Amino acid sequence: MNFKKIIFSICLFCCVSGLYAQYNNSATTQMGWQLAAQAWTFKLFAFDVALDKMKAAGITNIEMYPGQTIGANITGDTNYKLDKEKRKELLSLIQSKGMKLLNYGVVNLKTTAEWDQLFDFAKDMGIKTIITEADSTLLNYIEPLALKYQINIALHNHAKPSIYWNPDFTMNQISKRNKYIGVCTDLGHWIRSGLDALESLKKYEGRILAVHAKDLIPGVEGKLGYHDVPWGTGISDFSGLMHELKRQGYKGSITVEYEHHWDNSLPEVKESVEYFNRLTSWMIKE
Repeated sequence: MNFKKIIFSICLFCCVSGLYAQYNNSATTQMGWQLAAQAWTFKLFAFDVALDKMKAAGITNIEMYPGQTIGANITGDTNYKLDKEKRKELLSLIQSKGMKLLNYGVVNLKTTAEWDQLFDFAKDMGIKTIITEADSTLLNYIEPLALKYQINIALHNHAKPSIYWNPDFTMNQISKRNKYIGVCTDLGHWIRSGLDALESLKKYEGRILAVHAKDLIPGVEGKLGYHDVPWGTGISDFSGLMHELKRQGYKGSITVEYEHHWDNSLPEVKESVEYFNRLTSWMIKE
């Protein structure tokens, strides 16, 4: 009898493991998406530790932000003003962990000289997209640089009253600019601004270059009355938002930026990744 129970348990484990592997082998590449993590999620830790946490969650694509201590016996932080040698060390650290740097931000540079430095840094680091809330008056200077370097500039929406909280205003800034100028949609901050995230997403069709994905619930301990929860468990209609991105034919990064339980968010990030992998596996078959 005990032997039969053991055999049954082994078979059950294999079936469950196989099902999990099916979902863990995400359909994101078929969707043309790259699941990434914003290092800000693990801002309490050095960058090298943040990389390990991302990888433990099943994420190998990175969005880096300026100012995080690098760690791994590398002095300095993840600032775009790093010299050439430090840039090589930082890139080697990322590559040694089998990971890829996609995006950088959110940056709010004020001068043209700073933007020149940032584009040079992004070129050396292989960064595809710079996330920013740069003043709209700087876009005339930034736009030709984006074309020259073929690096995307994605305008990000923090919550109201940040400069790009309103999709109508933002579209007015970019609608006549070249293809390297677009938006990074922060799905959670639209809710914090009192906007309908799905309707806001529709307004950006054809101009989305990056996505900061969030799911929220009301909570006094959070930002502006809301805090992050694992994807699919909040009020954001996360599945509906992903289906809208699919309808638009969006191709690019879907980035976890988890801003709750800062000292131990890894379990919730993992839960979000597992849900996302299940969701995309279903979506690819629809």
